[in-house]
Amino acid sequence: MPRPRTSSVAYGMAAVDCRGRVADRAVLTALSWTPGSRLDMREAHGLLLIRRDGHGMFKVTKEGHLRLPATVRHRCRLVAGDRVLLVTDPERDLLIVHPPAALDDLLAHRHTEVLDGDPA
Repeated sequence: MPRPRTSSVAYGMAAVDCRGRVADRAVLTALSWTPGSRLDMREAHGLLLIRRDGHGMFKVTKEGHLRLPATVRHRCRLVAGDRVLLVTDPERDLLIVHPPAALDDLLAHRHTEVLDGDPA
């Protein structure tokens, strides 16, 4: 039986559109990020780390979306239509974007473990 949740982490899933926008207001609200909030974006180990930064080069759009620039999308191997897992870390004022390839890596071991090595 799973343990009760004690974390303030919020999760979301969203598709990347053809302009690199990701729309999930719930995760932005969990971080108190509003349109115009300036952001810093960095790729690390296949994940995208986004933090609020008063001097950041990027910002939440006026519609309340994240816009992932092409260079960032290419580094994370994201293409239009990809669905990403969005994970907030309110204590660090951080949003972690998990692209599909990162989710594959993260879940493959766990699924094998749960299925006791049986792929079916």
